[in-house]
Amino acid sequence: MKRPEPVQVIKQRRDAALTSLTEGVPFVRFMGIRFDRRGDELTAILPYDDALIGNPMLPALHGGATAAFLETAAIVELAWAMLWEDIERAAGPEFSLGDTRPRLPKTIDFTVDYLRAGLPRDAYARARVNRSGRRYASVHVEAWQDNRDRLFAQGTGHFLMPARDG
Repeated sequence: MKRPEPVQVIKQRRDAALTSLTEGVPFVRFMGIRFDRRGDELTAILPYDDALIGNPMLPALHGGATAAFLETAAIVELAWAMLWEDIERAAGPEFSLGDTRPRLPKTIDFTVDYLRAGLPRDAYARARVNRSGRRYASVHVEAWQDNRDRLFAQGTGHFLMPARDG
């Protein structure tokens, strides 16, 4: 009977896959968005930066930055879900996306509900895939700052899924 991989090897492989996925998206780097992974669950983190302020009188996060953060969290969550089986089938601590980056889902539409002003501090978001098929996916995203129960924005998006090889 084959011995299971040590948990540290599995964690290293999952972290390598997430790093490879997110570092391949220039907009993620531009916005400074990071992702915290716990098992298969991702939390997007938008570290505070003065450049993200839209209204300096309040001050409040710019609505466009908020929408971009939510949409990015949704797209990365979908891409992560598409890669999950490949990550789990791999062996050893390394994971490679190969010579080409996976094609990311394309936004069909994305609706944002601004529930309150985003404060000048770090923001967090989690996306939940409501439906994912071969061609279409629906995702809901919630964003908060200090208290997970006090959302400052939420969004719903519909995405065209890239064709899977094989």
